[in-house]
Amino acid sequence: MTSQANTDRVYIFDTTLRGGEQSPGATMTLEEKLQIADILDTMGVDIIEAGFPIASNGDFEAVSTIAKRARNSVICGLARAIPADIDRAGEAVRFAKRGRIHTFVSTSPIHLAHQMKKSEDEVLEIVIKTVAQARNLIDDVEWSGMDATRTPIEFLARCTEAAINAGATTINIPDTVGYSTPEGYYRLIHDLIEMVPNSDKAIFSTHCHNDLGMAVANSLAGVRAGARQVECTINGIGERAGNAALEEVVMALRTRADALPYHTEIETTHLSRASRTVSAAANFPVQYNKAIVGKNAFAHESGIHQDGMLKNASTYEIMTPESVGIKSTSLVMGKHSGRHAFKEKLKDLGYELADNQFQEAFQRFKDLADRKKHVYDDDIIALVDDEMGSGADRIKLVDMSVTSKTGGVHRCELKVAVDGAPVDVSLDGTGSVDAIFSAIKAAVNAQPHLVLYAVDGVTGGTDAQANAHVRLEMNGRIASGNATEPDTLVASARAYLNAYNRLLVERGAPAQGALAG
Repeated sequence: MTSQANTDRVYIFDTTLRGGEQSPGATMTLEEKLQIADILDTMGVDIIEAGFPIASNGDFEAVSTIAKRARNSVICGLARAIPADIDRAGEAVRFAKRGRIHTFVSTSPIHLAHQMKKSEDEVLEIVIKTVAQARNLIDDVEWSGMDATRTPIEFLARCTEAAINAGATTINIPDTVGYSTPEGYYRLIHDLIEMVPNSDKAIFSTHCHNDLGMAVANSLAGVRAGARQVECTINGIGERAGNAALEEVVMALRTRADALPYHTEIETTHLSRASRTVSAAANFPVQYNKAIVGKNAFAHESGIHQDGMLKNASTYEIMTPESVGIKSTSLVMGKHSGRHAFKEKLKDLGYELADNQFQEAFQRFKDLADRKKHVYDDDIIALVDDEMGSGADRIKLVDMSVTSKTGGVHRCELKVAVDGAPVDVSLDGTGSVDAIFSAIKAAVNAQPHLVLYAVDGVTGGTDAQANAHVRLEMNGRIASGNATEPDTLVASARAYLNAYNRLLVERGAPAQGALAG
């Protein structure tokens, strides 16, 4: 590779497993995190921020396990500018082929006054001491000035220079609250690189939030200004309105190389699979009109558009579905399809299941094929994602009967298994769904608050599978659940149980101030 090519290389730093999991309700199990990390590693993500090791024992285990398993990616652990945090992060990533400690401290006047309660000089001293501590543990150290886009550039430059002198090899400039604009962010990165005497000794990085819908635009502006690392997440999940979406950043650089003459090493055919896996693990549905990986990203409704597509796909598509791992196949599976055909179909769709997972998925497929006239690729995707998302649930639906009458009683007779033990309950409600949810709450002897309930069809037609989404809150914790079934009421019950099961997942309390970037 030429030196010019090196200067044009953009490193992709994925924080789905850390920043993405900070989305309310997006808690993931260890198994789910390992699966996502494997996909990110395979698709060529340069740096995986695997978690925040001091936040909980679960986070530490996830980071350290991913560090041991990673084949190619640098594995990064987040740490506040606190000695104990840095030591814990160093311990978690020490088994990685290539590890990184990412430490951060607030720099903006509003954070210093209200959160840190420290002066600029005190913060500068913290930067020097903590970066030096991290560098004594590992060669690869990243420093972030939290709320950098609301920090006076003079102070940000002093902190940046000090961090590099203390051993930081990457400098991250987060738009923590999504406040910046593309022009403003370009100017900040450009001027900072010009002002800091030792800026050539580090890679500058973007970390943009989407509060104003400009996270991707700001990230690309940062690249144009000289940043060569972009921090992002699959599907753009993250705090509040989320982070810059990895798939959008990567495909923008690939598709518009004329305007953005930079490149990544991402194998883009894995993007669709990564999107589906993260969506299933975090229980965050991808909106239909989501760029690159949304259900409608390559769908054409208008007659004019359809006519153009039939004549030449490039009339209305600026990239091919195949380039992001989306297949154009449809109706090829049915009730007569065998295990081999089903396994090959799963491979085509980007799935490789363990034997027990495959057997369960195949049985559900056969059951679905008996009940549904046509089984589409989307049906299979929904079925497998559902199985993977609920396979570890402690409380499972065994049987359910719902009686409904216009203007009359709505009754749910429910049987669930709690750690294998059957529990039966019968309860009335103001409607069928209300009766179901009330019965579940009685069965589990808990009263979680329903934050969100939504149902949509996986495919078209009256026999389409229903995809139900439920978000629950209890004792200050939020969890989301999904389920897919031909019957809407069954899907609703299973989604509620899936969300409740996720509330039961043991996790340590997040460390205060863990919101880097």
